[in-house]
Amino acid sequence: MTVKQRTLKQEFSLSGKGLHTGKVVKATFKPAGENTGYTIRRVDLEGAPEVPAVADYVKFVDRASCVEKDGVCVYTLEHAMAALYGCGVDNCLIELDGEELPILDGSARPFVEAIEAAGLEEQSAARRYFTVKEPMEFTSEDGMTKLTVLPDTDYNVNVVVAYDSPYLQMQYASYSEKTSDFAKEIAPCRTFVFLREVEPLLQAGLIKGGDLDNAIVIVDREIAQEEADRLACLFGYGHVEVRQGVLNNLSLYFDNEAVRHKLLDMIGDFALCGRFIKGRVIAERPGHRANTAMAQKMRKAIREAERDDVAPDIDTSAPALMDINKVRSLLPHRPPFLLVDKIYEVTEDIVIGCKNVTMNEPHFVGHFPEEPVMPGVLLVEAMAQCGGILVLNQVPDPENYSTYFMKIDGIKFRHKVVPGDTLVFKLVKVAPVRRGIVTMKGYAFVGKTLVCEVNEFMAQVAKTKK
Repeated sequence: MTVKQRTLKQEFSLSGKGLHTGKVVKATFKPAGENTGYTIRRVDLEGAPEVPAVADYVKFVDRASCVEKDGVCVYTLEHAMAALYGCGVDNCLIELDGEELPILDGSARPFVEAIEAAGLEEQSAARRYFTVKEPMEFTSEDGMTKLTVLPDTDYNVNVVVAYDSPYLQMQYASYSEKTSDFAKEIAPCRTFVFLREVEPLLQAGLIKGGDLDNAIVIVDREIAQEEADRLACLFGYGHVEVRQGVLNNLSLYFDNEAVRHKLLDMIGDFALCGRFIKGRVIAERPGHRANTAMAQKMRKAIREAERDDVAPDIDTSAPALMDINKVRSLLPHRPPFLLVDKIYEVTEDIVIGCKNVTMNEPHFVGHFPEEPVMPGVLLVEAMAQCGGILVLNQVPDPENYSTYFMKIDGIKFRHKVVPGDTLVFKLVKVAPVRRGIVTMKGYAFVGKTLVCEVNEFMAQVAKTKK
C-alpha cells in the first residue's frame, strides 16, 4: 500500500526561550503543500526570508543543529524536526520570529503534543523515501564518534553512548518505526549537560536560556551543598538538591534518558535529509556535528538517486501497478504496435514502465536478420506510449482521450537493445499541462545502463471523436 504524504490539519504556535540566546521566541507551525518538506520562515526579518530545513544548508555550530541560507540562520531545530518526523508529518511551514526555536522543556514532547492536538491531513502525493542501498559511514577525526547506516526495510536506530563519568559510563537505546512509540518512549527525553560543562558553556555565551526545568544537569563528582546552591543561582534557583547524580529536583523519566535524548537528536538531525528513511542506523557517541554530516551524505545520495538519467530502482519481477490489461484500457494501441507491458509507478509528474523485448516481434525479421536490434524509432515510440499513460492516467475518462505527439527533440541513442533485454522507461513531466499540451522528457534503461534519452516530448491530449 502506498503511504501518502501528510501535513498539519491546522496551525499551532509555541513560545519560549531559546536555549542558547535566552531570547523569547514564537514558532507557528502551519500546513504546507505536497513535496515542500520542512521550511522555516523568519518573520522577524525584512521580506520574511525562508530557510529550507535540509542538510544542504547545514551550518556547523556547537551544541545545536543550525541551517543557514543567504546569511539567514535558524538554530536549535532538532527537537522540532524530530517531532515532525516522529509524528509522520511530511510537509510543514514554521514561521519563527527569532533566530532560535524555543527549547521549552528540553525535549520534543511539547511539539508532539501540539501536533497531535492539531491533527494531520493526508495529501495526494506519495511519501518520499530515502532507501539505503549500500553502507554509509561517518567517523569523527578523534575516532570517538562513529555512525553507520545500513540497508533495511524500515527505519531502525540503535545508539550507544559512553562517557568518562561514573554516573554515565554507558547507555544504550533503540528505536523502530514499526514497534516503538515515539511520543511516549523518545519524545519526552530531555537534553542533558554535565556539571563540569555548565560554567564553560556560560562563559562561551551559550545556554543563556538553560535552566533546571529544561535541562538535566548530571553531577558526576562529589560537591558540597554550597557549590550546588551557587550553581543553582546561575539558573535563577534559590536552592536545589543533588539526587541520583542529578543537579535538580526533576525525576528522570527513564534510567537511560540521556541516551534516549541522543536518539531523539539523531532523528531530528537525520530528518534534514529531506526524506523519510528506510535503513538501519548504528551510532556510537553521536552528536549534532556527526549527525548533520551524515544527513549531508544522505542528501548527496538522494540527489544522485533522483537524477532523471539514473535508472529507477524497481524490481521488474515484482507485481506491477498496472498489468497489460490495465495498459490496454488506457492506450488505444494494440499488438504488434503496443510497446508497453507494465507500469510500476505513476504520479502527477513521473511514470515508470517496462517492455520485455523478445525475438517474436515482427520487426526483428528484417532489422536485422543476422543481428537483431530493436529499431530506434520503435524505442522512442515505446517511450512515447509510456508518456501517454502518464497523461491519460490523470483524466477521469481516459477511454475518451488520445495523446498525439507534436514534437520529439533531442534524441540520443546510447546503447543497442536486443532480444532478451527488459527495457525500463522513465518519463518526467517538465511543465504543467496548459490547454491540453504536455511536455515531458524521457529515458530508457536496460538494467542500470541508459540506452536512449529524449530531451523533449511535446504532446496534445485531445478528446476522441466518436
